[in-house]
Amino acid sequence: MQGIQRKIVYVTLYEGIAILCASVGLALLSGQGAGTSTALATVCSVIAVIWNLVFNTLFEAWEKRQPVRGRSVQRRIAHALGFEGGLAAILVPLFAWWLDIGLYEALLFDAALLLFFLVYTFVFNWGFDRVFGLPASAAQPA
Repeated sequence: MQGIQRKIVYVTLYEGIAILCASVGLALLSGQGAGTSTALATVCSVIAVIWNLVFNTLFEAWEKRQPVRGRSVQRRIAHALGFEGGLAAILVPLFAWWLDIGLYEALLFDAALLLFFLVYTFVFNWGFDRVFGLPASAAQPA
């Protein structure tokens, strides 16, 4: 599977499983019911997808203007920190408001989700590639 079909299947499965896992995790951590946690996880998922599109558009526009091309380790670190920092700036106040908790506790929720998504993304990508094969950009030449 390649192209846009691969991307649609990827994001649908990734976010669907993420919402399920995050709902359970948020329910356990917050003591809120499944409905509240599922709604919050769904809103966070939508925000993350939109932020991903916005951030990557802005980052690529910035990257295009740089005299040095390519993606060095430093540039990848800057990308990851910028994305996660921006997402935290959006989600931490949302958690505080939605769950009626302080900003520090909301930051801890965000940190827990960040750790979860670090592992989840690695495992999901590995499994997705095993089931659907590698994308053309990463496949070995025939």
